[in-house]
Amino acid sequence: MKTKSTLGSIATAVAIVSLMASCQNKEEKAGAAIKSEPTTVSNNEKIVYVNSDSLLTKYQYFKDIKVKLEAKSKTAQADLGSKQQAFQREVAAYQQQANTLPADQRAKTEERLARKQQELQAYQQNAGAALQTEQATENEKLYDKVADYLKGYAKKKGYKMVLTYSKGNSAILFADESLDVTSEVIIGLNDTYKPATK
Repeated sequence: MKTKSTLGSIATAVAIVSLMASCQNKEEKAGAAIKSEPTTVSNNEKIVYVNSDSLLTKYQYFKDIKVKLEAKSKTAQADLGSKQQAFQREVAAYQQQANTLPADQRAKTEERLARKQQELQAYQQNAGAALQTEQATENEKLYDKVADYLKGYAKKKGYKMVLTYSKGNSAILFADESLDVTSEVIIGLNDTYKPATK
């Protein structure tokens, strides 16, 4: 599974939730009066951040989908590997007896092997595409879960913006640790997560 793309999804989720919370606040105030005065941020209007690296390593839902996708990937690789080995054995068997076969039988066998090779390549491409599609679907579900939770969390706490921080991939150069709400968010996400029973 590609952790970078997942981290990007989390970062995008947090940014969109922050933007939505900001826009919702503006819409509520727009009806009162439209003035072009400079705004000042009060101490109550906090901006907080979440460390997406920690979030991913400690959020049980992410751990579960990672294990699930890795298992599916291993199964698909093992299945493909056994099909490739069987095909290679067929090719080797044909090569050993090719000189003793009549020309028409050689041609038929070569056609059959060529078809099998194409089928194997198509199977490999389809299996890879299916895994990528499932990964994208799971990333979208992860994004939605985090975004929905953060939207409610920010509203409940009165935060105007929730930023994301990721080591080596962040627009935040410095933030006071008192603004880090990662642990609280992880606890909340894990409390709301109900894993599927097997």
